[in-house]
Amino acid sequence: MRVASKDGTPIEYTREGSGPAVILVGGALGDGAENAALVPALATDFTVVNYARRGRGGSGDTPPYAVEREIEDLAALIAEAAEPAHLYGVSSGGMFALEAAAAGLPVARLALYEVPYDPSPGAAPRYDEYRERLAEALGAGRRDEALALFMRLAGSSDDDIEGARTSPYWSALEALAPTLAYDAVLYGPPPAERLATVTQPTLVATGGANEFFGYAADAVAALLPSAVRETFGGQGHVADPKVVAQALRRFYLC
Repeated sequence: MRVASKDGTPIEYTREGSGPAVILVGGALGDGAENAALVPALATDFTVVNYARRGRGGSGDTPPYAVEREIEDLAALIAEAAEPAHLYGVSSGGMFALEAAAAGLPVARLALYEVPYDPSPGAAPRYDEYRERLAEALGAGRRDEALALFMRLAGSSDDDIEGARTSPYWSALEALAPTLAYDAVLYGPPPAERLATVTQPTLVATGGANEFFGYAADAVAALLPSAVRETFGGQGHVADPKVVAQALRRFYLC
Protein backbone atom coordinates (compact mmCIF):
# COMPACT_ATOMS: atom_id res chain seq x y z
CA MET A 1 0.00 0.00 0.00
CA ARG A 2 0.99 3.61 -0.50
CA VAL A 3 0.00 6.96 0.95
CA ALA A 4 0.90 10.38 -0.45
CA SER A 5 2.87 12.65 1.85
CA LYS A 6 2.16 16.39 1.95
CA ASP A 7 4.65 17.08 -0.87
CA GLY A 8 3.17 14.31 -3.00
CA THR A 9 5.91 11.75 -2.33
CA PRO A 10 4.46 8.21 -2.24
CA ILE A 11 5.28 6.33 0.96
CA GLU A 12 5.03 2.55 0.82
CA TYR A 13 3.75 0.67 3.85
CA THR A 14 2.14 -2.52 5.06
CA ARG A 15 -0.70 -2.75 7.57
CA GLU A 16 -1.53 -5.81 9.64
CA GLY A 17 -3.60 -6.66 12.70
CA SER A 18 -6.22 -4.74 14.65
CA GLY A 19 -6.34 -2.58 17.72
CA PRO A 20 -4.39 0.59 18.63
CA ALA A 21 -2.07 1.75 15.84
CA VAL A 22 1.69 1.24 16.14
CA ILE A 23 3.95 2.70 13.45
CA LEU A 24 7.45 1.22 13.09
CA VAL A 25 10.12 3.76 12.19
CA GLY A 26 13.32 2.22 10.81
CA GLY A 27 16.87 3.44 11.09
CA ALA A 28 19.79 4.07 8.74
CA LEU A 29 20.08 1.78 5.70
CA GLY A 30 16.70 0.22 6.51
CA ASP A 31 13.85 -0.07 4.04
CA GLY A 32 11.24 -1.55 6.37
CA ALA A 33 12.43 -5.13 5.95
CA GLU A 34 14.42 -4.87 9.19
CA ASN A 35 11.14 -4.51 11.13
CA ALA A 36 9.18 -7.14 9.20
CA ALA A 37 9.63 -9.87 11.81
CA LEU A 38 8.21 -7.58 14.50
CA VAL A 39 4.93 -7.07 12.64
CA PRO A 40 3.31 -10.49 13.32
CA ALA A 41 4.63 -10.42 16.90
CA LEU A 42 2.63 -7.22 17.53
CA ALA A 43 -0.33 -7.71 15.19
CA THR A 44 -2.25 -9.85 17.68
CA ASP A 45 -2.91 -6.72 19.76
CA PHE A 46 -2.22 -3.76 17.48
CA THR A 47 -2.74 -2.39 14.00
CA VAL A 48 0.91 -2.44 12.91
CA VAL A 49 2.09 -0.08 10.18
CA ASN A 50 5.56 -0.83 8.81
CA TYR A 51 6.84 1.56 6.17
CA ALA A 52 9.84 2.37 4.02
CA ARG A 53 11.13 5.82 4.80
CA ARG A 54 11.45 8.14 1.80
CA GLY A 55 14.16 7.15 -0.64
CA ARG A 56 14.00 3.51 0.44
CA GLY A 57 12.18 0.45 -0.88
CA GLY A 58 9.05 1.41 -2.74
CA SER A 59 8.83 4.90 -1.25
CA GLY A 60 9.60 7.90 -3.41
CA ASP A 61 12.11 10.66 -2.84
CA THR A 62 11.28 14.24 -3.77
CA PRO A 63 14.15 16.70 -3.32
CA PRO A 64 15.19 18.80 -1.57
CA TYR A 65 15.40 16.72 1.60
CA ALA A 66 14.46 18.09 5.02
CA VAL A 67 13.58 16.46 8.32
CA GLU A 68 10.20 18.16 8.02
CA ARG A 69 9.40 15.95 5.02
CA GLU A 70 9.84 12.83 7.16
CA ILE A 71 7.57 14.33 9.79
CA GLU A 72 4.98 14.90 7.07
CA ASP A 73 5.41 11.28 5.98
CA LEU A 74 4.60 10.15 9.50
CA ALA A 75 1.64 12.52 9.65
CA ALA A 76 0.22 10.90 6.51
CA LEU A 77 0.73 7.41 7.95
CA ILE A 78 -0.89 8.34 11.26
CA ALA A 79 -3.88 9.74 9.39
CA GLU A 80 -4.15 6.47 7.44
CA ALA A 81 -3.88 4.30 10.56
CA ALA A 82 -5.64 5.97 13.46
CA GLU A 83 -5.14 9.01 15.61
CA PRO A 84 -3.38 9.10 17.94
CA ALA A 85 -0.82 6.38 17.10
CA HIS A 86 2.03 4.84 19.04
CA LEU A 87 5.49 5.11 17.48
CA TYR A 88 8.37 2.63 17.77
CA GLY A 89 11.67 3.98 16.48
CA VAL A 90 14.75 1.80 16.07
CA SER A 91 18.21 3.38 16.12
CA SER A 92 18.06 6.68 14.17
CA GLY A 93 14.38 5.96 13.53
CA GLY A 94 13.92 6.86 17.18
CA MET A 95 15.26 10.32 16.45
CA PHE A 96 12.63 10.86 13.77
CA ALA A 97 9.91 9.52 16.09
CA LEU A 98 10.96 12.09 18.69
CA GLU A 99 11.01 14.86 16.08
CA ALA A 100 7.48 13.91 15.04
CA ALA A 101 6.25 14.10 18.62
CA ALA A 102 8.05 17.40 19.20
CA ALA A 103 6.40 18.79 16.05
CA GLY A 104 2.99 18.14 17.57
CA LEU A 105 1.83 15.11 15.60
CA PRO A 106 -0.96 13.08 17.26
CA VAL A 107 1.33 10.56 18.97
CA ALA A 108 0.05 8.58 21.95
CA ARG A 109 3.18 6.88 23.30
CA LEU A 110 6.71 6.47 21.98
CA ALA A 111 9.18 3.65 22.33
CA LEU A 112 12.80 4.05 21.27
CA TYR A 113 15.45 1.38 20.90
CA GLU A 114 19.15 2.30 20.95
CA VAL A 115 18.82 5.86 19.68
CA PRO A 116 22.31 6.99 18.56
CA TYR A 117 22.55 10.47 20.03
CA ASP A 118 26.03 11.23 21.33
CA PRO A 119 26.16 13.26 24.55
CA SER A 120 29.94 12.94 24.92
CA PRO A 121 32.20 16.03 25.03
CA GLY A 122 33.22 17.22 21.57
CA ALA A 123 30.53 15.22 19.79
CA ALA A 124 29.10 18.11 17.75
CA PRO A 125 32.23 18.89 15.69
CA ARG A 126 32.87 15.17 15.08
CA TYR A 127 29.44 14.77 13.51
CA ASP A 128 29.82 17.99 11.55
CA GLU A 129 32.99 16.51 10.03
CA TYR A 130 31.16 13.25 9.29
CA ARG A 131 28.36 15.12 7.50
CA GLU A 132 30.88 17.07 5.43
CA ARG A 133 32.82 13.96 4.38
CA LEU A 134 29.60 12.05 3.70
CA ALA A 135 28.25 14.86 1.52
CA GLU A 136 31.51 14.97 -0.42
CA ALA A 137 31.48 11.20 -1.04
CA LEU A 138 27.83 11.11 -2.07
CA GLY A 139 28.18 14.23 -4.22
CA ALA A 140 30.97 12.49 -6.14
CA GLY A 141 28.96 9.29 -6.48
CA ARG A 142 31.30 7.33 -4.21
CA ARG A 143 28.66 5.25 -2.46
CA ASP A 144 31.19 2.63 -1.36
CA GLU A 145 33.12 5.33 0.48
CA ALA A 146 29.92 6.71 2.02
CA LEU A 147 29.05 3.29 3.43
CA ALA A 148 32.55 2.88 4.82
CA LEU A 149 32.32 6.29 6.52
CA PHE A 150 29.04 5.28 8.15
CA MET A 151 30.36 1.92 9.28
CA ARG A 152 33.43 3.55 10.85
CA LEU A 153 31.16 6.03 12.62
CA ALA A 154 29.21 3.05 13.99
CA GLY A 155 32.41 1.48 15.31
CA SER A 156 33.22 -1.04 12.58
CA SER A 157 36.84 -1.96 11.97
CA ASP A 158 38.56 -1.97 8.58
CA ASP A 159 38.29 -5.77 8.59
CA ASP A 160 34.55 -5.50 9.26
CA ILE A 161 34.16 -3.12 6.34
CA GLU A 162 36.15 -5.33 3.97
CA GLY A 163 34.06 -8.31 5.02
CA ALA A 164 30.87 -6.38 4.34
CA ARG A 165 32.12 -5.37 0.90
CA THR A 166 32.35 -9.03 -0.10
CA SER A 167 28.90 -9.90 1.21
CA PRO A 168 25.91 -10.39 -1.11
CA TYR A 169 24.18 -7.45 0.64
CA TRP A 170 26.68 -4.74 -0.29
CA SER A 171 25.04 -3.77 -3.57
CA ALA A 172 21.68 -3.32 -1.83
CA LEU A 173 23.36 -1.13 0.79
CA GLU A 174 24.96 0.96 -1.97
CA ALA A 175 21.49 1.58 -3.38
CA LEU A 176 20.44 3.00 0.00
CA ALA A 177 23.66 4.96 0.59
CA PRO A 178 22.21 8.37 -0.42
CA THR A 179 19.76 8.14 2.48
CA LEU A 180 22.67 8.09 4.95
CA ALA A 181 22.67 11.87 4.59
CA TYR A 182 19.07 11.97 5.84
CA ASP A 183 19.83 10.21 9.12
CA ALA A 184 23.06 12.19 9.51
CA VAL A 185 21.11 15.45 9.83
CA LEU A 186 20.07 14.45 13.36
CA TYR A 187 23.32 12.90 14.57
CA GLY A 188 25.16 14.53 17.45
CA PRO A 189 24.20 15.59 20.97
CA PRO A 190 20.56 15.16 22.04
CA PRO A 191 18.50 18.29 21.20
CA ALA A 192 17.66 19.16 24.78
CA GLU A 193 15.16 21.93 24.10
CA ARG A 194 13.10 19.87 21.63
CA LEU A 195 13.16 16.73 23.75
CA ALA A 196 11.85 18.73 26.70
CA THR A 197 8.67 19.40 24.71
CA VAL A 198 7.93 15.68 24.21
CA THR A 199 5.49 15.07 27.05
CA GLN A 200 4.15 11.69 25.91
CA PRO A 201 5.17 8.64 27.94
CA THR A 202 8.34 7.39 26.26
CA LEU A 203 10.08 4.06 26.66
CA VAL A 204 13.84 4.50 26.19
CA ALA A 205 15.31 1.04 25.72
CA THR A 206 18.66 -0.56 24.99
CA GLY A 207 19.92 -4.11 24.66
CA GLY A 208 22.70 -3.81 27.20
CA ALA A 209 25.48 -5.01 24.90
CA ASN A 210 26.92 -1.63 23.91
CA GLU A 211 27.98 1.07 26.37
CA PHE A 212 27.56 3.84 23.80
CA PHE A 213 23.83 3.20 23.42
CA GLY A 214 23.39 2.92 27.17
CA TYR A 215 25.12 6.25 27.68
CA ALA A 216 22.98 7.84 24.98
CA ALA A 217 19.75 6.37 26.36
CA ASP A 218 20.49 7.62 29.87
CA ALA A 219 21.04 11.13 28.51
CA VAL A 220 17.84 11.04 26.44
CA ALA A 221 15.77 9.69 29.32
CA ALA A 222 17.03 12.48 31.56
CA LEU A 223 15.81 15.09 29.07
CA LEU A 224 12.34 13.66 28.43
CA PRO A 225 9.61 14.69 30.90
CA SER A 226 7.90 11.25 30.96
CA ALA A 227 10.61 8.70 30.22
CA VAL A 228 10.78 5.07 31.27
CA ARG A 229 14.29 3.61 30.98
CA GLU A 230 14.57 -0.12 30.30
CA THR A 231 17.24 -2.61 29.23
CA PHE A 232 16.33 -5.69 27.22
CA GLY A 233 18.96 -7.99 28.67
CA GLY A 234 21.18 -9.88 26.28
CA GLN A 235 20.09 -8.06 23.12
CA GLY A 236 22.27 -6.51 20.45
CA HIS A 237 21.50 -3.59 18.18
CA VAL A 238 19.09 -5.88 16.32
CA ALA A 239 16.84 -7.17 19.10
CA ASP A 240 14.77 -10.36 19.19
CA PRO A 241 11.27 -9.44 17.92
CA LYS A 242 9.64 -11.53 20.65
CA VAL A 243 11.51 -9.62 23.36
CA VAL A 244 10.63 -6.28 21.77
CA ALA A 245 6.98 -7.20 21.27
CA GLN A 246 6.60 -8.26 24.89
CA ALA A 247 8.06 -4.96 26.11
CA LEU A 248 6.00 -2.84 23.71
CA ARG A 249 2.80 -4.67 24.57
CA ARG A 250 3.42 -4.04 28.26
CA PHE A 251 4.24 -0.36 27.68
CA TYR A 252 1.60 0.60 25.14
CA LEU A 253 -1.26 -1.21 26.87
CA CYS A 254 -0.54 -0.22 30.45
